[in-house]
Amino acid sequence: MAAIINSFKAVMKGGAFLLTGNVAMFAEMMHSIGDAVNQFFVFIGSALSKKAPTPRFPNGFGRLVNLVVLSAAIIVGILAYETIKEGWHHIFHPTESGGLAIILTVLLIAFLLEVFVLYKAGKEVLHEARVKGGFLAPLTKSFGNLNRAKPATKLVFMEDLVVTVGNLMAAIAVIFAHSTGFLAAEGIVSIIIGLMLFYVVFKVFLENARGVIGETDEQMLNHIAYLISENPHIKDIQRLEVVKEGEYLHVETEVEIDHSLPFNQIDDIQDELSKIILSQPGVTNIVISFDENDGVKTWKHYKEPSTVLKTHDAK
Repeated sequence: MAAIINSFKAVMKGGAFLLTGNVAMFAEMMHSIGDAVNQFFVFIGSALSKKAPTPRFPNGFGRLVNLVVLSAAIIVGILAYETIKEGWHHIFHPTESGGLAIILTVLLIAFLLEVFVLYKAGKEVLHEARVKGGFLAPLTKSFGNLNRAKPATKLVFMEDLVVTVGNLMAAIAVIFAHSTGFLAAEGIVSIIIGLMLFYVVFKVFLENARGVIGETDEQMLNHIAYLISENPHIKDIQRLEVVKEGEYLHVETEVEIDHSLPFNQIDDIQDELSKIILSQPGVTNIVISFDENDGVKTWKHYKEPSTVLKTHDAK
């Protein structure tokens, strides 16, 4: 939805730029093109990342979304550079543009469309973070829960937030330039919009570079450590890894149990732990290993129940 709306906005702003020659509209057109390209890439990457594992790729394709978004970030970076260059040129060689009514109409339509997409993205953020709220929650609570959202959702929300601000800034610059004659204002705003694009590129690059390498989900690690420790047969956790694989989580743990337990009971413990952990948000794969209790407490990292995720399906 975000990619289609940004494509429509890019065409609309491009038409306004051709009719008026307004450099702020050029910057906004490049911004919308960058967002549309990025979001189409994310859509394709997300779809490919959901492919089932194969014998050749037994770990699945979860990290493909990170690789695809990294490629998209390069394209957006080029567009950001072109936006800044055009704004710089306009500051030192300002030209008066007409069609104030056209520009403001286009920016108003773009702003309303962007608020709609931002609201939908905010709802998705809250859904993925399992947070409930009222009508305005997607525009208020989503900021505090953004880290719990999937990479694609986080990217759309962050980009659309920047675009919404950019639309307002472009409208202010156009009105200011037409009312005061300070035409360089449009070039200054164009540079600011380009810098905001670079900021998105920077955030997207870091986020997805960590995803390609494989990053620990600290909050879910604490949560799963607590869930494992709730089992009365688990004496200690020797090792626990919760690694992000694109939009999903891979869990691997080694736990200590009493060596006198029969095999069938150990098998039941494994089934119970697997059921609980796989019911957690985003967890798709788990490996559980057992070792005999050595009497030495190794795992001391998990936090109190009040500081971890408050709900899980198994309960």
